[in-house]
Amino acid sequence: MAENFREFNPGNGSGNEGNNTKNKTSRKGSRSYGKIVASIVGLMIFAVLALESVYSIGEQEQGVVTTFGHAGSVVTSGLHFKIPFVQKVTKVNTTILGFPIGYRSGGDDSASQEQIDDESLMITSDFNFVNVDFYVEYKVSDPVKYLYNSRQPKEILKNIAQSCIRNIISNYIVDDVITTGKSKIQAEIKEMIIEKLEEQDIGLMLVNISMQDAEPPTENVIEAFKAVETAKQGKETAINNANKYRNEKLPEASAKADQITQEAEAAKQARVNEGIAQAARFNEMYAEYEKNPLLTKQRMFYEAMEEVLPGVKLIIDDGSGDLNKTLYLDELQLENITGNKSEASSSEANTQEGQ
Repeated sequence: MAENFREFNPGNGSGNEGNNTKNKTSRKGSRSYGKIVASIVGLMIFAVLALESVYSIGEQEQGVVTTFGHAGSVVTSGLHFKIPFVQKVTKVNTTILGFPIGYRSGGDDSASQEQIDDESLMITSDFNFVNVDFYVEYKVSDPVKYLYNSRQPKEILKNIAQSCIRNIISNYIVDDVITTGKSKIQAEIKEMIIEKLEEQDIGLMLVNISMQDAEPPTENVIEAFKAVETAKQGKETAINNANKYRNEKLPEASAKADQITQEAEAAKQARVNEGIAQAARFNEMYAEYEKNPLLTKQRMFYEAMEEVLPGVKLIIDDGSGDLNKTLYLDELQLENITGNKSEASSSEANTQEGQ
């Protein structure tokens, strides 16, 4: 039947052959289009896999690599690779961070700070109220514990810090908190916070905690305490000046005492040497006296007169009270007289020794 139909319809047969040719061409075009789409999709998948397998960690960061949600290694700064869609990397900032306690800062200007009384208002051991502001500095010590040991490690650190601050402040009187005890209070608070963080093990490390300000809650009391603090600072200044003056004068006094001691030792040694010389001279004179007593006496007499008479003004008087009979001898005449006598005595002594 079909063959008879084709025989009686030759035009229809040629039309079918054209349709078959068109169908073949359309099939080839669709196949090439599908290949192009598949190639593009493959390239996109490859690019996504390549991007997901490479990651970088900054210099101030650390990365925690998790595989199917299980924490594995901790990577440092640099370029790293991971298994796409299987491993996940969480970056953790390892720089020093901080937060205030007792106030909120609206900017760099200290005037824009907002006081938080619920955090800053505390009671001291002498049952006085005081507003104390602190600033806490911390950093991540263990990224794995920081991410997975607690949900809010920063809030835990803040609660620990507030608890330790109130505990330590309650052990001091208000005067120490506001004026002289700040350094000691900070040290005790820091030590207590470090112990609490080791117990909690949340991957955070306390770097420093500093007391920003401490003042009574009312203006009048603030002024009174400021006056007290000023007076104490004046006291410390006076003490420091006195210590400075003492440190300056003590070396001077010590040097002067050493000088006096040395001068005394020198005078002592001079007196001793002089005594030794006089004793030796006396011994020599005594030896001469034993040999020639008369000559030695005369020589000693003349030597004594030589030392005494030059400073004496001599007046010879007969005792009658008549000034005309008074003889004044000046120093020159006295020196001539004593000189002549000494020469005469020495010549006489030489004469006796010759005999």
